[in-house]
Amino acid sequence: MKVRDFMITNVFTVKPSNTIKELLLILKTNRIGGVPVVDDKGHLVGIVTDGDVLRYLTPKPIGIAGIVYLIEDGELEDVVREKLDTPVKEIMTKRNLLFVSPDDDFESTMRLLSKHRFKKLPVVNGAGRVIGVISRGDIINNITNNILIS
Repeated sequence: MKVRDFMITNVFTVKPSNTIKELLLILKTNRIGGVPVVDDKGHLVGIVTDGDVLRYLTPKPIGIAGIVYLIEDGELEDVVREKLDTPVKEIMTKRNLLFVSPDDDFESTMRLLSKHRFKKLPVVNGAGRVIGVISRGDIINNITNNILIS
């Protein structure tokens, strides 16, 4: 079996210029944890996940003792609101991007997801365009439907 047999083809993506706020709306609305970042032609240029957003929005320790002091209750919310206007390109993973091709086999994709502990990988065609996503859940469903139930 090949990746094309069980990948998701209805892929949600963002552009590097999209804001974190726009990204969060896509993640929440579609109940997903990350998306490929593509250029205007649909070529993969990065990946951004809810974990990337959380790491960016989390206050960094400051001061000699490494303690964050919040003077007022609203201060943290103000900082988060301000950071929501940051472009996705500032927080996305852009180096050493891993992806699979629609012709890759099931076993190698399973190994790749397992080895790197990724939740999902983009599926990229020969022209470098994102045409799908394959997730751990897709693999589990495939095993359940085609091996366990057979």
